[in-house]
Amino acid sequence: MMRSPFRSSIAQIGLAAAIALGTAASAQEAPSEFNIGVFTFTSGPAAAYGMPGRQGAELMIDMINEGGGIGGVPVRATYVDEAQGAEGVISEYRRLASDLDTQVMIAALSSSNCLALAPVADQIGMPTISWNCDTHQLFLEEELQYTFRPNGNTIPEFAAFAAYLMEVNPDAQRIAIINPDYAFGHDAGEIVKATLSAINPDVEIVAELYPSLGASSFQTEISRLSAARPDAIFSNLWGADLENFIRQAQPRGLFNQSQMILALGETVLESLGLPDGVIVGVLGDGWWNTPTARANELTVAFTEAYQDRYGEYPVFPTMKMANALLFMQQAVEDAIAEADGDWPSREQIAAAMEGRTFESLTGTVVLREDNDAVVDQVVGVSMQDEDLGFTGIGNMVRYPGEALMPPIGEDPIAWLGTLDAEWLDSLPKPGSYQ
Repeated sequence: MMRSPFRSSIAQIGLAAAIALGTAASAQEAPSEFNIGVFTFTSGPAAAYGMPGRQGAELMIDMINEGGGIGGVPVRATYVDEAQGAEGVISEYRRLASDLDTQVMIAALSSSNCLALAPVADQIGMPTISWNCDTHQLFLEEELQYTFRPNGNTIPEFAAFAAYLMEVNPDAQRIAIINPDYAFGHDAGEIVKATLSAINPDVEIVAELYPSLGASSFQTEISRLSAARPDAIFSNLWGADLENFIRQAQPRGLFNQSQMILALGETVLESLGLPDGVIVGVLGDGWWNTPTARANELTVAFTEAYQDRYGEYPVFPTMKMANALLFMQQAVEDAIAEADGDWPSREQIAAAMEGRTFESLTGTVVLREDNDAVVDQVVGVSMQDEDLGFTGIGNMVRYPGEALMPPIGEDPIAWLGTLDAEWLDSLPKPGSYQ
């Protein structure tokens, strides 16, 4: 059971206004439930991210339903485990889509899965929200009509870390990279290299390592990194890989030898902790404890309810999922209003998602005409926080998303190559986001 302040917070922020929208549609026009499919990893190594995402979906759906549902209709989710692979994911997607009562898909966590589902969404005409799929390749080749990403992509996400490093350690020239050996890791490596070399042509990549996803031992990679003696080490390892790397690298002094940049480090701050001074971020703006998040009553209510229910604070995959559901809710409610109270079709819901500006739990998000979002990037350093009782993030900067996004139609990596020191000077500075 949720405590009463949770219900009060929902009422205060106006989610209950959805009830008024619902009364405009007759019982014959509105469905008894608003059915959605939610795709995430609930088994296997990727469940380290997938389960916080699912938990965020469960809680946010409860909050929406306690506030009156969407247009007066309660939301009901069917969860699909992405661990079955792309073929199984596509099959489940088609199965759910065959039921006309299913009107929106929240899919997917895996970049390979969302790339596989995007053409299917267009074929079927199913509004699909890519809740965690970060790959910048999603909207690169095709104009997608039914796929929307209200979260960031890999270009601004990893360019932000390169910018932050050059601000706090402009003399760093010898850079090492250790990323997982699949598209997410290789794309991040290319983005970081392109951004660093554009800002500082003297940068040298002294080691570039791509261990297999799910590796249990990083001792060989740690030895190579130690021998290379880089000024800074960038990594987008995540989940169990990130935890194993940290546990094995710290005793061997790697965190003392080089400036460490852990792009997904926010996810281990509470559970594992980090020494002070590690550059970390949230692949977007989705930390629950930023100044923007703390000023949002809905975010505070969501965070407290999540901690009460699951015994831990949300991590950024949780916030991405919750933001995707808020995006969906706002779009469907607008579609209902646009239809003069009639229940909207899938096509009408997709039309309402186009070009949206919406207030997420963690900031303002703007969808461009290609259905990709412009999202701010929050980066800082790990720092002990007495109020939290565990490691938090300090010396934060909030980079405006538009400064890190290539124009539509331009090759993203080539665009990064046009950046320079003047671009870096134009950005807000570490510590300015308070």
